[in-house]
Amino acid sequence: MSSRPIDPVVSIQLNRRRLAFTLPFLACGLVVAPVQAKADIHQSARILMGTRVDLTLQGSDTQALASAADAAFAEMARLADMMSRYRSTSVLNAINLSAGVQPVTVPPEMLQVLKMARQASLASVGAFDVTVGSLRDWDFDAAHPSIPTAQQIAAQLPLVDGKGLILNERLGTAYLSKRGMRLDLGGIAKLPILQAGMHQLQSHGVKNAMINGGGDVLVNGQLNGRDWRIGVRDPRQPDQLLGVVALHKGFVAASGDYERFVMHEGKRLHHILDPKTGYPTQGPHGLTLISERLDVINGLGAAIMVAGADAGRARLRQMAGVDALIVDADSQLWSSPGMHQRWVRS
Repeated sequence: MSSRPIDPVVSIQLNRRRLAFTLPFLACGLVVAPVQAKADIHQSARILMGTRVDLTLQGSDTQALASAADAAFAEMARLADMMSRYRSTSVLNAINLSAGVQPVTVPPEMLQVLKMARQASLASVGAFDVTVGSLRDWDFDAAHPSIPTAQQIAAQLPLVDGKGLILNERLGTAYLSKRGMRLDLGGIAKLPILQAGMHQLQSHGVKNAMINGGGDVLVNGQLNGRDWRIGVRDPRQPDQLLGVVALHKGFVAASGDYERFVMHEGKRLHHILDPKTGYPTQGPHGLTLISERLDVINGLGAAIMVAGADAGRARLRQMAGVDALIVDADSQLWSSPGMHQRWVRS
C-alpha cells in the first residue's frame, strides 16, 4: 500500500515538530498549547471520564466565565457519571446488570447516545460496536493490567452483538438481549458530553471557548482574535507533532493505538478492540478527524481503527463535512484534501 497512489486523498509531507507544550495539555493525538495569562481569559481543569478535561474561555467578564465553567463541568460530570462503566450506580451499569432480564428506563441523554451507537454500528457494518464491553477481562490500566486467555475471549465473543441492544424510544428504555452482555460507551459518549459542556457555556453567554477532553477537542469562536490552534501528535512518535490545525467551530477527535496499552510476550496490546476478533485492532496507528457535526464523526474513529485504512478512506470519500488524517499500519501518512488545507503554515 505504501507504493501506490491514493485518490482522492493527498499525501502530506510535514516536518515533524518537537512538542513545545507543557504536559497537562498533551492529549491522545492532540496537543493544545497553554495560553498566556490574560485578564479576559479563564482556564480551569478537572478530572472527568478518567481523563483531564481543560477549559479555556475568553470574554470581557471573567467572573461570568468562571460561573459558566462551573456549570459546564457540572453538566459534563452528571453525564459522565450516568454513562460510566466504572461507577456501580451508573445507568450504564444498570443496563449491564439487567442484560437478558429486563429493559431499563434511561434518561433522554443516555437514549440519544445509545441511538448514536446503534447508528455508528450500522454505518460501519459492525466495526464499531458498544457491546464490545462484553469482552470484560481486558484491562489496560498500567497499575493492574489484565489480558484474557484465548478461551475467555472465545466464550465472550458471541456476546458482542450490536443487534442485541434493543431500544424502545417510545418507552425510553434500553435492553441487552443476552445475559452477560455488557455495554462500553468509551468510544461514543465523550463527544456528546463535551458538546453538552459547550452548550452550557453558550447558554451562559460564552462565545469563545475550547474544551479539551483527553484526545477530543471542541472549540467555538476564537482566542485572541484568531482561530484556535490545535497540534496533531504523530502516532508513530508521540513526542512529536505532525503539525497544527486552525479551527473556529467543531470537533477535533483523535484515535490511536499508542496511548493505553500493555506489553505482553513482546507485543504491545492497545485498548481498541476489534468486535469480530476480541483482540486489539491491527489497522492504523492513529487518525484525526475534524467536523462540525457530532452525528457524522461520533464513533467514526474507532470504526476506522477496526476496519482499516483502506475501508476508512473508502468511507470518507462518501462523507461530506469530515476532514481526516490517517497514519496507517505501515506508517504511511495521508490526509483528505480538506484536512490538507487546514494546516497552519509556519
